[in-house]
Amino acid sequence: MLEVQVNLKSSSPAPLTIGQLARRAGVATSALRFYEAEGLITGSRSAGGHRQYPRHVLRRVAFIRAAQVVGLSLPQIKAALATLPQGRTPTKADWTRLSASWAPLLDKRIKALQKLRDRLTGCIGCGCLSLKTCTLYNPQDQVAAEGAGARLLRIETTP
Repeated sequence: MLEVQVNLKSSSPAPLTIGQLARRAGVATSALRFYEAEGLITGSRSAGGHRQYPRHVLRRVAFIRAAQVVGLSLPQIKAALATLPQGRTPTKADWTRLSASWAPLLDKRIKALQKLRDRLTGCIGCGCLSLKTCTLYNPQDQVAAEGAGARLLRIETTP
C-alpha cells in the first residue's frame, strides 16, 4: 500500500515574530514597538500574547527607514504612509511619487548644509566663542531674541 503525504500549505506565509522582523529589517525591537505605537506599522498578537507581523510589514519598515535616512520626521513619514490604501505596502510607483514630493525639502536641506560647510571654519553659529574673528558678528547679542542655540546656521526642517 502506498502512503500519500499531503502538504497543506496556507495561502499566506506564517507571520514574523517581533524578533524575526527586527533581525530581517535591521532595527531594534524597541523601534518596532515605537513604530506600532505611532501607527506606522500594525501587527497582531498570537494566542500566547506575542507580537507578530504579516511579512508585508517588512517592506513598510524598509520604507520608514529609507525615509528617515533622507531626513524625514516620523510625522512626515506617517503622513506619507497615510496616502496609501489601508494595509498596502508602498510600491515602486508610490515611492517615486512620495520621494518626488520630498525633493524641495531635501534641496532646502542640501542648501543649508552647504552654507554650514562654507562657514564652518570661521563660525560656530553664534553663541560665539570668537567675537574678534566672527564672520557673522552679532553686536549686543541681537540674535538672542530669536531663541537659544546656534540660530544663524540652523537647518530648517519644515517643507
